[in-house]
Amino acid sequence: MHRPQPSLSARAARMALIGGCVALPLAACSPAVDVTAAKDAANPACAPMMVALPDAIGDAKLRKTNSQATAAWGDPSLVILRCGVNVPGPTTDRCVTVNGVDWVIKEGDPVWTLTTYGREPATEILMDPDKVSSATVLADLSGAAAKVPAVRNCVGQEELQNLPKSQ
Repeated sequence: MHRPQPSLSARAARMALIGGCVALPLAACSPAVDVTAAKDAANPACAPMMVALPDAIGDAKLRKTNSQATAAWGDPSLVILRCGVNVPGPTTDRCVTVNGVDWVIKEGDPVWTLTTYGREPATEILMDPDKVSSATVLADLSGAAAKVPAVRNCVGQEELQNLPKSQ
């Protein structure tokens, strides 16, 4: 039995449809986020944390970045992470502990900077608390940040009151 060949226009329409379906996922991809690498981004201690980062923070999906030891979530980016930033020294800035990881919080307007405390290299997170909850960000990222071992911890008022008096 002889099957009629599809007309050229039907074949072209089918190829265009297939080509459109293949191109669609490519068009849906966001470009890499431009993030400046931290000074110590090449530190090997960043690697275990980077491979442990979550695929999403809340509803914001992980995106590709264009520099080492960086990450971004959301389109547009709601959370930016950089490993290898300067390690914070003693500070009077607010420090919170989330899942065993200490974070120094600097509230900006509108961007907050959250930096691990007592871990070398340090990790910095930039986020806008009006667009994503800092509690969600820290809860979702503390597991990965814990891959960089702690060498110090934040000290609160209670610990300061218990220090021996100098003579």
